[in-house]
Parts: sequence; structure tokens; C-alpha cells
Amino acid sequence: MSAPRRPLRRRVLTMLVAAFAATVTALGFATPAFAITHSSATSQLQGAGITWSSSGGCSDRNKPTCTSFDGIRQATITGIITFKRASGCAVNITGGTETGHASGTYSHWNGYKVDTSLSTCIENYIKANYTYVGYVSGWGYQYRAPSGNLYTKEGSHWDVLYYTCGC
Repeated sequence: MSAPRRPLRRRVLTMLVAAFAATVTALGFATPAFAITHSSATSQLQGAGITWSSSGGCSDRNKPTCTSFDGIRQATITGIITFKRASGCAVNITGGTETGHASGTYSHWNGYKVDTSLSTCIENYIKANYTYVGYVSGWGYQYRAPSGNLYTKEGSHWDVLYYTCGC
């Protein structure tokens, strides 16, 4: 009689673990190594009303004139969606994981960063809600969100570093 219970318990436990993992992923609490595809990212961005553009009109990760999301972290996508919802601003992404950006652990290539177009709405929201860090020579004016994420105005765009999925 106890033999039939083991498979049932195992199935229930497996279902609970799978449900927990799906919930964690859906909420953006993914590990830094959790990278997603361009298609998955664009689907989520489109659903949130976020646009993206490319000077080359393409999404090839290996071309610097493209805007690609291949290999972007789920937390980065969730972070920009959270920012859009919190700010109420229109957001247009102009840079993702494509080659041509600075290297490093917390880089575009590794899925931690996006670039966005400038707008008065975005600038006003950042200045009103985030802590001014200072001018970073060679980069621009930097602000830190309560989440720890960094927003740097680099002249022609905002360079946003998402350590977490919060804005």
C-alpha cells in the first residue's frame, strides 16, 4: 500500500518545484546567468508597450548597428518593463546585447544593460526619484535607483545597468 504513495508524492513534489521555478522566472527573480532569446525579449517588451529601434534596421547580435536582445538577462527585461510602468514614460530601446559596447562583467554583451532614447519624461522621473551619484568622466551623469540599478545619461541616450529586476 505504501508503494503507490511514493510515486504520487514524487509527482506532487515535482509539480510544486516546477510551479515555484515558473513563478520565480515569471517574476524576474532569475539568476544572473538566466539569458533569454531575442524573440522572448521582444514578445515581453511588445506586451509592455516598449519599443526598440536599430540604426541598421536589424537584430543581428554580431553587428554593432543592430539592436539585439539575444542573451539578455530576464532580470534586465523585467527591469525596463518595471521602469516603464513606474515612470509612465514612453520607452524606446536603442541598444541591447549587440557587439560594439564596452566590455566587462556588467556589460551589454552579458545582458545586464540596455540603452534608451532620451525624453523629458524619463529624465524628470529619474531626477525626481533616484539618487544623483555624480558625473562619471568619459561616461556621463549617473543616478542610482533604490534597487541599486544605475542610470547614466551618456549624452545621446540613457545607459541603464540592471543588477536586479526592480527599477
